[in-house]
Amino acid sequence: MEHILSILIFFPAFAAFIGFLVKSDSIRTYAIIVTAVEFLISLLVWYGFDSSMPDMQFLETMPLIDAYGINYVVGIDGISLFLVLMTTFMTFISIIGLTEKRALKNMVITVLFLEMTMVGVFLALDAIVFYLFWELSLIPMLYIIGAWGGNLRIYASIKFFIYTFTGSLVMLLGMLYLGYVYYVTAGSWSFNLLDWNMLILPFDMQLWLFVAFFLGFAIKVPMVPFHTWLPYAHGQAPTIGSVILAAVLLKMGTYGFIRFSLPLFPDATVHFMIPMAILALIAIVYTAMVAYAQEDIKQVVAYSSVSHMGVIILGTFALNVEGIGGSIFLMISHGIVSGALFMLVGVIYDRRHTKMMSEFGGLAKVMPKYATIFAIMLMASIGLPLTIGFVGEFLSLLGFFKVSPIFTIIAGLTIILGAVYMLVLYKKTFFGPITNPKNETLEDAKGRELVALIPLVALVIILGIYPKPILEPVNTSVKHLVQVMQIKAQQETSKVQLMSSNTIGEAK
Repeated sequence: MEHILSILIFFPAFAAFIGFLVKSDSIRTYAIIVTAVEFLISLLVWYGFDSSMPDMQFLETMPLIDAYGINYVVGIDGISLFLVLMTTFMTFISIIGLTEKRALKNMVITVLFLEMTMVGVFLALDAIVFYLFWELSLIPMLYIIGAWGGNLRIYASIKFFIYTFTGSLVMLLGMLYLGYVYYVTAGSWSFNLLDWNMLILPFDMQLWLFVAFFLGFAIKVPMVPFHTWLPYAHGQAPTIGSVILAAVLLKMGTYGFIRFSLPLFPDATVHFMIPMAILALIAIVYTAMVAYAQEDIKQVVAYSSVSHMGVIILGTFALNVEGIGGSIFLMISHGIVSGALFMLVGVIYDRRHTKMMSEFGGLAKVMPKYATIFAIMLMASIGLPLTIGFVGEFLSLLGFFKVSPIFTIIAGLTIILGAVYMLVLYKKTFFGPITNPKNETLEDAKGRELVALIPLVALVIILGIYPKPILEPVNTSVKHLVQVMQIKAQQETSKVQLMSSNTIGEAK
């Protein structure tokens, strides 16, 4: 198991370089094999992972710029384990379901490079290495949207890049300053997150640093009012781009809050708890209402993603085990469900080259398999009990109920509003008269589509009934995170009290 995390990170990139030598007519098979092997490596990490240990496991360290404490440091805990598994699994599934024919070889190589950056983000424990993977992930997605997207693909890709890159630059300034603070405090440079967790920062400094990191993470989530790039990106991206964007890239923002903001700035996190909750509530309610107003099926799913990400933020800033654990589970469930929904939209788009609800109707009669799978994913999206969507939403709301019952009741509207816009979508698309003669001859889900979608359906039901395999390792690490926050908050309080008493003594 030595260096297994490095293998997990760089194997897709190595395979991408080899992909240049593969014949174009064999590239799809090659991509399926590579992503399957990557998924198997992540399963091997899970097999060797000790769920009872809250600390980082499989740690690897290699010096990069020793004079400034910049090192290649990777590790995994219960928080990042299943995000990595979801990343490798959803990439594998999206490659199976890939229908793009134009410049397929370029598409596959781009996706493999993107997989490397996404896995690297979840495993990096050095802030500079984390930032490098974080920024590198923009380039493949920019290319996917810009090269294979719709009519407004250039506008959508540039807007995506500018928003996320600008926020990331502010975050980088925060990282560099935090490295300097560690140098002043400890006498040596370090950008190792495990070293930074030992720092006790003054409250005022925490506030400014929280804001710097917030801009990077909030734009990626995206939180209102930074969300306007997402509907364009989803609307113009090809199916595989939307699947990976919704399933993985958005989760990098919420993961950043949990990995950096909460343990490094615990007092500032508590200070900003209610403002963050208000932004989350606005996202939950406002974007759900916008989703209801959409006529484009893909845009409904896109805005629903923003609404569900609001619930994840709410659970994260509950700052208790139930809320944070629930938000992590909801990241995984939303990745699976939203990825499946975008894949399902891609199925009918490939047949009709339209995503407008008005162009469909009565699809349940001509595409019963497709309609059944869509219904299951729709129910998971709105949080039906015994589906994967219910577990994360329930725990996230339960966690914040301990903070504010009123806010939680408002947030609970996401279930009601989600049911409204999703059921309206389903009614218009799958029931009623067939509005267009072209729909009468549509082919039901078949072959490669079913191979990609059925495993997602199985996960939605199995993990909805029995979520323990994920919740147990996650909660072990989350309990440790909450303890670190409490200890650091107590130490900061004691430090302030000591300084106050010394000041009073000097005055006397």
